[in-house]
Amino acid sequence: ITALLSDGSNVRNRVIARLIETAQLALSIEGWVKVLRLNEPFCETGGEVADGNFVGRVEAARGSLGHWLSVRSGRIERYQIIAPTSWNFSPRDSDGVAGPLEQALVGTEVGDAGARAVGIQHVVRSFDPCMVCTAH
Repeated sequence: ITALLSDGSNVRNRVIARLIETAQLALSIEGWVKVLRLNEPFCETGGEVADGNFVGRVEAARGSLGHWLSVRSGRIERYQIIAPTSWNFSPRDSDGVAGPLEQALVGTEVGDAGARAVGIQHVVRSFDPCMVCTAH
């Protein structure tokens, strides 16, 4: 597999990686189901949340997902979610570094079709944008 994916980030490798991850996930799910305790509580309620700033990050199906939360006086002061599509389709950062999609589009053959080229569509779809984002 390493040799197959050795030519870096591209449409083919993103699709292959997604297929490999799906197979690995199926095996993991089998193990998780075996340890479920269906007669025990699945949710635990806690007390009040202390003031502070909290961060939760996870690698989700479409990429990195981040939650940032600020709590003051027992109330949510600020809550921000940055979804995988937001990261992947982000504009250039403050140093002028292009986001992942823009970087992936560099060098894509477009020919006479220009922005309507099938190659562009393949690259964009290989990042698996969420449905809400594709509606924009």
